[in-house]
Amino acid sequence: MACQGRRVVCLQRLNLTLASAQWHIHKRIIVANVTGCNSVLVAIGANLTGQMDSPLGQVRAAIANLAETTVKIISQSRLFRTPCFPPGAGPDFVNAAMLCETRLDPEQTLHALHAVEATMGRERGVRWGARVIDIDLIAHGQHVLPDLAGFQHWAGLDVHAQARLVPDRLVLPHPRMQDRGFVLVPLMDVAPDWVHPVLGQSVRQMHAALDPRELAEIWPIES
Repeated sequence: MACQGRRVVCLQRLNLTLASAQWHIHKRIIVANVTGCNSVLVAIGANLTGQMDSPLGQVRAAIANLAETTVKIISQSRLFRTPCFPPGAGPDFVNAAMLCETRLDPEQTLHALHAVEATMGRERGVRWGARVIDIDLIAHGQHVLPDLAGFQHWAGLDVHAQARLVPDRLVLPHPRMQDRGFVLVPLMDVAPDWVHPVLGQSVRQMHAALDPRELAEIWPIES
């Protein structure tokens, strides 16, 4: 009986040891999965009604649709009313920004965003024209795409060239994010300390460098 008792105790200890080992392995897998995610900045805007009854409804629907994808929303900004860009090109926009996580690479992430746009009736026609929905990939981790020289080329274009030319590949971070209040104001809600991998400036610093007159025309929408 004593031997049987000792065997039971030994088996219990072995089971506890195996359970502990399995827990630690599971914990390492969870940590690996979390650290394997990429932080992503996304901007959303609309100034036409589309499938919803207002641009505000369009933006809210886009956020809901994005939540159904593999791009996980971590934090969402307030909704903001912003002047149309360029001035006179259409009604005012409703804009928002989100901090997200995904295991998708940059191209796959862009494809997921474009798929949401397509389901909401987005058609790509006139550059900088009015639109039912616009979902922009602003940054994907610390990626600089297509490379440093390519980013600097697109970021350095004057406004007339920007209006005419469309990149034939993904450019990250978004080459004009540092100039746009309608991007930086919402980003201040979700990622003020994110640092641009090329410019070396945080969202907070880029926001502070904007023209106060531009910022004065952007205000939050009461929900």
